[in-house]
Amino acid sequence: MPRAQPTEPFDPGRLKVLPLTPERWPDLEALFGAKGAVGGCWCMWWRIPRAEYNRQVGEGNRRLFKGIVERGEEPGLLAYQDDHPVGWCAVAPRETFPGLENSRIMKRVDEQPVWSITCFFIPRPYRRRGIMLRLVQEAVKFARERGAAIVEAYPHEPRDETVPGEFVFTGLASAFRSAGFIEVARRSETRPLMRWSAGE
Repeated sequence: MPRAQPTEPFDPGRLKVLPLTPERWPDLEALFGAKGAVGGCWCMWWRIPRAEYNRQVGEGNRRLFKGIVERGEEPGLLAYQDDHPVGWCAVAPRETFPGLENSRIMKRVDEQPVWSITCFFIPRPYRRRGIMLRLVQEAVKFARERGAAIVEAYPHEPRDETVPGEFVFTGLASAFRSAGFIEVARRSETRPLMRWSAGE
């Protein structure tokens, strides 16, 4: 059953960010809702071949992603206000996301091992409140604790403020800059490839 909406005013300083584990799966389902975040994605867009994704969009993707979580992979982070989930960020070694390799914009810069931050989902009432920046910061910490020296991201840098949130699911460049990421490549006017590196 979905948790009740928080009743107190939003305070980004009170956010709690935790890895997605089997015990927290109901919180992800509550956050994503019946549509699986956006269009039945269930955070599988970068993880499987596009034809397979299209065949099982919705419930099939949900089952696949739940299986990943049940195997104990901790594929990302949930942000909470009090006990209510208010945001999601996918972060894992780049090899986890084969779809990146098929992208002209997001193809590899070099052969260094990296972790990738690929997706966010923040419901409309909680956008523009600092949740994305906090998730980026916590994703870097999460990756570093697991041995990452480089964390990579593929955000949008919209030319104006009218782009719907659903279309910037890989994040906003401004949030990554605030978290210490630097641009290392740009193969599209609005899509920098950015990195955080230990020691920089």
